[in-house]
Amino acid sequence: MKLVSSPRDREILRLAVPAFGALVAEPLFLLSDSAIIGHLGTAPLGGLGVAGQILGTLVYLCVFLAYGTTAGVARRVGAGDLRAAVRQGVDGMWLAVAIGALLIVAGWPLVSWLVELFGASAGVAPFAETYLRVSLLGIPGMLVVLAGTGVLRGLQDTRTPLVVSIGGFGLNLLLNVVFVLWFEWGIAGSAWGTVIAQTASAAVYVAVVLRAARRHGAAVRPDLAGLRTSATAGVSLLVRTAALRAVLIVGTSIAARMGDPEIAAYQVGFQVWTLLAFALDAIAIAGQAITGRYLGASDPVGAREATRRMVRWGVGCGVVFGLGIVAVRPWLPGLFTQDDQVRHLLLASLLVVALLQPVAGVVFVLDGILIGAGDGRYLAWTTLVATVVFLPAALLVYTSGGGLVWLWLAIGLWMGTRLLTLGLRARGEAWLVTGAVRH
Repeated sequence: MKLVSSPRDREILRLAVPAFGALVAEPLFLLSDSAIIGHLGTAPLGGLGVAGQILGTLVYLCVFLAYGTTAGVARRVGAGDLRAAVRQGVDGMWLAVAIGALLIVAGWPLVSWLVELFGASAGVAPFAETYLRVSLLGIPGMLVVLAGTGVLRGLQDTRTPLVVSIGGFGLNLLLNVVFVLWFEWGIAGSAWGTVIAQTASAAVYVAVVLRAARRHGAAVRPDLAGLRTSATAGVSLLVRTAALRAVLIVGTSIAARMGDPEIAAYQVGFQVWTLLAFALDAIAIAGQAITGRYLGASDPVGAREATRRMVRWGVGCGVVFGLGIVAVRPWLPGLFTQDDQVRHLLLASLLVVALLQPVAGVVFVLDGILIGAGDGRYLAWTTLVATVVFLPAALLVYTSGGGLVWLWLAIGLWMGTRLLTLGLRARGEAWLVTGAVRH
């Protein structure tokens, strides 16, 4: 049987493969910063780690700018109204600018408090504060990139975001080398390099969207009604994202309190999980764009058939990833540590991570499909339910001394709850709301 057996498979891959490349390129910003700042010493590297966590949280919570924009634009594309599609994308980008400016104003006086909240030591804190103060100036650019990515995904274009991501990474690397190693600006130079690279990437998206606006006759001025619509649509996705983030933070916090070997093994296992999640998220991103377009075109049958194909891709990728983890499991711990206790914990944890991959494949894909359908309110409530199920289970693991494997099983319970709630929704009809705008 052919792996790609239908036009829908080719459509999924056309969108998912470039999306995967863009997803992998984004983390390279901080990775390249880390490689260069590491030459300055332990304290600057620690400062980068703390500031990066804070920035990552802020940007992660605003990912609705990409997801909500993708869904809304794709619906308009499906309805054949490209002018309204681009106009909705413009509204999303203006909202990104407004939120970015607000975060600068609100975040600047809170820099020291935020760094302290994230547990920076006295030696690390000055470097974290320096990096964070400079990097806040790049927040509007980062958020415009999110919104611009959403516009192009909604327009069924995932190749341009890939090119912009690669270009942004290359510029970031070059500027970091020049500012840190040549001009000797220290950690501030690294931050300025990232700010310039992110702002330049945002400028590319603005240029691309402005060109599309001229081509389709869409207005580009700020529109209060459009901003309000974009913001309202984003609230549910913000709640969903915050609930997801809570699970990640609590999981790391509990692993850290178990002991140094446990947190070390957990971090490696979680990095493996995250890497594979990028591939599964690529299918989910294709799901957002494809589902929104079919429902905008008033084709629920096409949306459901595409859903079946994407779920099969999610399951298939999950099985392959799980088997891959099992295959490399005997050698993987040696790449990260020589500590026997950490190796033992990681070997056991990786079995659970492998078993969860098919579940993750379905969960991530269905999550993307329902985002594309504009079913944000359901996603918000059910993600909160799954988080509420996870939290007492994780707390019980800690209080009973259950160990790291049991913490991963608690994460499995969380994923299982999401699988149940998302699967039930996908089997029903309530999410199949057609039309250019979901009412």
